[in-house]
Amino acid sequence: MKINYKHLNYFWHVAKTGSIINASEALHITPQTISGQLSLLEESIGDKLFERQGRRLLLSNKGKAVYKYADRIFSLGEELNDFLRGSDSVSSGELRVGIMDGIPKIIAYKILCPVIDDKTISLTCHEGSFEQLIAKLAIRELDMVISDMPVNSAYSIRAYNHKLGESPMTCFAIPALAKKLKRNFPDSLDHTPVLLPTNHSTIRPAIDQWFMTSDITPTVVGEFDDSALLKAFGESGAGVFFMPTIIESEVQEHYGVSIVGRTENVREQFFALTLERKLDNSRPIVTSLVDQAISSVFT
Repeated sequence: MKINYKHLNYFWHVAKTGSIINASEALHITPQTISGQLSLLEESIGDKLFERQGRRLLLSNKGKAVYKYADRIFSLGEELNDFLRGSDSVSSGELRVGIMDGIPKIIAYKILCPVIDDKTISLTCHEGSFEQLIAKLAIRELDMVISDMPVNSAYSIRAYNHKLGESPMTCFAIPALAKKLKRNFPDSLDHTPVLLPTNHSTIRPAIDQWFMTSDITPTVVGEFDDSALLKAFGESGAGVFFMPTIIESEVQEHYGVSIVGRTENVREQFFALTLERKLDNSRPIVTSLVDQAISSVFT
């Protein structure tokens, strides 16, 4: 048999991005076309490359083996293309960063603000879900993703986690409510209106577990994907809310709220995700941002 490299490339993009829809957006090809080409590739190979689990496409055993070869083939091709075009975005003066929806904007700013002082670099930020940003990273539309969760093998994407640090959490409320609640914190949160991240966030299970072990039953009045919207509701007095302790002074100043209390038992982690296992002098801006975040932001 002869491998059809166009079909193999479609397969590679689906495996990297985790779905036919994501691959179709990256390749600007209809999902139907990609699905049809995948079927032809599977027919020529004589075996299934994917197995369906609900809406997810998971690589079969044969698919995992084929993906390893395809990844080597097309990753090398992308490196050659970058070399011929001289188009490393960071080298050419552009830094493209993905920021997860739930990441507090103040933390994202603290991590990225050194770029603003570098007049040779143009910063472009994109917000989105973890899945959306990882898909863009995989096809090199982003140079880095700031996330509060690490990438793992479930996403079939060769990306690497660079831990920036972690922070305990602080509980905030408007001053009148904070004064009432802080004396008996955290027991005072029992049946108190609370604003929380949605179940899609990585910090939500830790907060729920803390409530349970502390025998606290809050009244959840709102759940939010976007941290800025959550803080806006907190500023209005709708309920208490939690943010990383490392930004508590900025939260107080920007939103006019006061500290109710702190907990070391709930900690949020932060990562820079890149396609490079090891950051070195070949990507000095990314390397510098990661180093400065570790040494300055999360100390």
